[in-house]
Amino acid sequence: MNGNSGRFSLDTNLLVYAIDNQAGARHEVAKLIVERAVRCDCWITLQAVSEFYAATTRKRVLQRDEAAAQAKDWLCLFPTVAPTATSVRSALAEAAAGRASYWDALLLATAREAGCSVILTEDLAHGTDFGGMRIQNPFSTSGRLDPLTRQLLALE
Repeated sequence: MNGNSGRFSLDTNLLVYAIDNQAGARHEVAKLIVERAVRCDCWITLQAVSEFYAATTRKRVLQRDEAAAQAKDWLCLFPTVAPTATSVRSALAEAAAGRASYWDALLLATAREAGCSVILTEDLAHGTDFGGMRIQNPFSTSGRLDPLTRQLLALE
């Protein structure tokens, strides 16, 4: 991996798919991305780690102890960032304006505060710019993947 792609973040859905063997092709793509992201300038939000635990235990993808162990592993493997009062204010403003759900806006604002310029997610509109964060869906079939996503997927 070269370091030219800039700092980025992974949304909860990538973390969940990376361990969910029942997710088919999404599992394979997410697993590859997470494995390669560890060697890049990838930061994850504490919100994404927390949502991972909640989602995988609620959907019974993992047992509670397994989900906790995986979450702890990611806390060791990736630099992390927590929401601040500034990121909460930003999320509240975006949610009140109807531009995003509060939780999506908080994730983006928190990652942006950590210096991330891209977030990999399937939950937001692929290719858009959200307050300085580029939204990239690594499962997109549009062919418009940015260089970072292409690099993580070894398409370049």
